[in-house]
Amino acid sequence: MSMYDPSGASSRPITAVAWASNSTTCPSHFNLIGQTEDGGSANFIRGFAMKSGYFLCYTKDLSGGMVVADVQLKSDKESIPPGYCYIPEYLEPKASVTKKKRICVQIVPVGSVAMVVLDLKLTAKNKTMVQQYTCLGDMNGFVVWCLKGQFSSPAPQAKPRSVSLDLRSLSLDGPGPPLPLTPSNPHNIPPKVSRRRSKLDMSKPTEGVYDSGNHSNIYGITAMDGVPFTLHPKFEAQSNTKVSVITLSDIRIKSVQDIENEYNYTFAVEEQAAKRLRPSVS
Repeated sequence: MSMYDPSGASSRPITAVAWASNSTTCPSHFNLIGQTEDGGSANFIRGFAMKSGYFLCYTKDLSGGMVVADVQLKSDKESIPPGYCYIPEYLEPKASVTKKKRICVQIVPVGSVAMVVLDLKLTAKNKTMVQQYTCLGDMNGFVVWCLKGQFSSPAPQAKPRSVSLDLRSLSLDGPGPPLPLTPSNPHNIPPKVSRRRSKLDMSKPTEGVYDSGNHSNIYGITAMDGVPFTLHPKFEAQSNTKVSVITLSDIRIKSVQDIENEYNYTFAVEEQAAKRLRPSVS
C-alpha cells in the first residue's frame, strides 16, 4: 500500500467512515462524498429517476480519541480480518447497501500507530487514476482510493488553572506592618487533653487506661494525647519581633503566565518511551 506524508499540509486523520442516504441523513460532523474525482455523481445506486441511494462519508473529529488505521474492501465470501469492523449505515428506510462487497475499517486509539488514513476518494471504474493514493478495489462501478500518511498525536496542552486569588490585587503597600507572631499555646494555659482521652476518663474514672483488664481502651488513644504544644524558648524572642516591610518588598509575585511557564511539562519523553517496541524474545 502506498504511503504519503503531506508535509506542510494541515491534514488530519480520518476517525470514522460510514454510509448515508443523503446530506439529510448524514450526521452533522461527517463529510459526504457527493461527487467522484471526474465530476460524476457518487451515488452507489445509479439509475433513471432513482429517489434513494447511499453515499460514502467520513469524519475527522478527534474528540473520541480514535483514528482509522486502515480501510479494506471485502466480498461476501471473505471473512473480516481481526481488529476490523464494518462501517455503520445512516440510511432511509427505502435505501439499502449491497452486501456483495462491504467496506471495513480498523479503528485504533490515537497515538498507537504511526500510519493512519488521511483521505478517501472515488472515481468511475477504469477512467481516472489518483496520484499518491492506493486503490482499494471496485464496488458498484466505483473505485475506492485511500491516502495514508504519518500522523503524530498533538502534544498535550497545559490546562488553564483557575486562580481564586487575583494576583494583580496584591500590593505591598498595606495599611501597616503585620501583627507580631505569638505562641499558639502560652505557658499559662493548661494542657488541653484530647476528646478521646477525656471520654475515656469520664466513662470510667476509677479504672486506669493501661490496666490489664481494659484492653479495648488502649487502642483508642495515641502517644501524643494530652501532650501540650509549646514553642522552644529560643524561638519565643523571634516571635515577638515585627516583620519589616522592607523584607517583604523582596518577595516577587509571579503572574499566572509565569506559573504556567515554570510548571509546564508535556510528558513528551514518557510518550516516546511508551512507543518504543520491546525486543522480541527468540
